[in-house]
Amino acid sequence: MAAIVTAADQGGLRPESVDWPRLRAAAGSAMRRAYAPYSRYPVGAAALADDGRTVTGCNVENASYGLTLCAECGLVSALHATGGGRLTAFTCVDGEERLLMPCGRCRQLLYEHGGPGLLLDTPEGVLRMDDVLPQAFGPHDLER
Repeated sequence: MAAIVTAADQGGLRPESVDWPRLRAAAGSAMRRAYAPYSRYPVGAAALADDGRTVTGCNVENASYGLTLCAECGLVSALHATGGGRLTAFTCVDGEERLLMPCGRCRQLLYEHGGPGLLLDTPEGVLRMDDVLPQAFGPHDLER
């Protein structure tokens, strides 16, 4: 079972220093801009970048279902479109603004841009990325 993060230092960011309600509100705002005419399941995501910026994303569906973009994809694009950097804290909500866990594909995407110490707001509390994606494949694996 994953350990709930309490006060461990995550690259200078402590879970209790994150304004989680504000970050959830930003995810809710993004969710309301989602394009989900097929599933009718809007999703919004928000994250803090290491320079303090808040970046957001929403899901964008496509009639060719395989081309649908998860909210996390939009969030990572926004991260780089607004200056790059690393993600430090992340949250994701559904159409009722309930917390969601990222799917496996999106966990890998978030790992690439936040690393093992990225803090995730989950229904079970704040967890580290390496708790929800253990032994992840990442850039370090390509250095061999």
